[in-house]
Amino acid sequence: MLKTRVITALWLAPLAFLLIFALPTRWFAAVLALLLLVGAWEYQRLAALEGSAGGWALITAQAIIFLGIGWYWDLLLQQAQVVFLAGVGAWLLMLLRLRGFRSGTEPDATYRKLSALSALMSISLAWFSLAWLHSREHGSWWIVALLLIIWAADIGAYFTGRAMGKRKLAIHLSPGKTLEGLAGGLLAAGVIGWAAIAYLPLGQRGHLAWLILAVLTALISVGGDLFISLHKRTSGFKDSGHIFPGHGGVLDRLDSLLAGAPLFSLGVIFLAGRGT
Repeated sequence: MLKTRVITALWLAPLAFLLIFALPTRWFAAVLALLLLVGAWEYQRLAALEGSAGGWALITAQAIIFLGIGWYWDLLLQQAQVVFLAGVGAWLLMLLRLRGFRSGTEPDATYRKLSALSALMSISLAWFSLAWLHSREHGSWWIVALLLIIWAADIGAYFTGRAMGKRKLAIHLSPGKTLEGLAGGLLAAGVIGWAAIAYLPLGQRGHLAWLILAVLTALISVGGDLFISLHKRTSGFKDSGHIFPGHGGVLDRLDSLLAGAPLFSLGVIFLAGRGT
C-alpha cells in the first residue's frame, strides 16, 4: 500500500503543479470544476444518496452552481470578502456536526439533507476560493503557499503523532489522530506557512500575522478532514472513492483543502491588501 501511495504521489504532485502554473485562470477553474464534480459524485455516495433522484439532483445542482459562479464572476470578485466571511461562518456551522457524531449512527433523512447541503456549500466555496487565489497577482504561488500549509500540517501531525501521540483527538472519527499530532501539525504549518509567505515570490513580508493565518488555516483544515471522515463512518465507506490508487478519492485528497481555502483566502484579502 505504501509503495502504491508513493508512486501515485510522484505523478500526481507534478501534474498538480503543471495545472497550477501552466493554465490561465479560466482553464484552471474549468479543470478544477471537473475534478470537484467527481468530488460531488463521491459526496452523494457518502450522503447515502447513491442511485437516487437526490444523488443526481446533488450533482446537477453542483454543476449549475459552478456555471452560476462563472456567469457572475465579476460581481462575486467585488464581493469576495463577504463570500469568504460567509464561507468561514458556514464551515464553523458545518463543523458543529462533529460534536453530534456517534458510532453506529445510520443515515436518516436529516443526515441526507444536511450532507447534501454541506456538499454544495463546501465544494462551491473551495472552487471559488482557489479560482480567486489563482486570479490574483502571483496567483499560482498563493495556491502553492496554501498547499504547503496543508501538507505541512498533515505531515507534521503524522510524524509527531507517531513519535509522541497518546491522547486521541477524535477516536470514533479518526482513531489515528492525536492531540500531540495536532499540536505538531499546527507548529509545522505555522513555520512552513510563514516561510512560504516570506520567501515565495508573493511580494509579502513574513510577519506574525501570516504565521497566525497559517495556524488557523491548518486548524480548520483538520476539521475538514474530520468532516469527511464523519460521512465515511456514517455511510460505511472506507474511502470516498478509488480514483487515486493508494490515496482513495477526490474528497480523500482534498478534504483539508475544502475547509482551509476560504479562510486562507479571507486572510489574504486582509493581510496582502495591507502589505503586511
